[in-house]
Amino acid sequence: MRLTDQVNADITAAMKAKDAPRLSALRMMKAAMVNKGVEKGRDLEDAEVLQVVSSLVKQRRDSVEQFSKAGRTDLVEKETAEIAVLEEYLPPAATAAEIEAAVAAAITETGAASPKDIGKVMKAVMPKLAGKNADGRTINESVRRKLGA
Repeated sequence: MRLTDQVNADITAAMKAKDAPRLSALRMMKAAMVNKGVEKGRDLEDAEVLQVVSSLVKQRRDSVEQFSKAGRTDLVEKETAEIAVLEEYLPPAATAAEIEAAVAAAITETGAASPKDIGKVMKAVMPKLAGKNADGRTINESVRRKLGA
């Protein structure tokens, strides 16, 4: 079953279950998918849908950070619930050990030695973690630690 079909089926199930928070998150995700499809002028492939969902999760995490600083616990809870729904559609997250191994391999592969080489290493690491749900910020921090930045 394609991811878009799965989302549509889950929206129907959430409507029947009268699960308003889940329904809201799913509708927001479907709207983003439709917008991206219109932008591309065709139906999205599963990999593109995953990119859309990943960017939505990143937006929600940034919002949680901002709302936490502002002391808005009600909005933090809402965004956190949306993240939980969205993450159901993402592949399993890369473990810290997998990220560290990919970073070490990329550093060896690129011959990076100083913080100036962070861009080269990041470019080499990202394809190694393709298909896994890996946060770019976490990867970047790992690269910086290894290169002594």
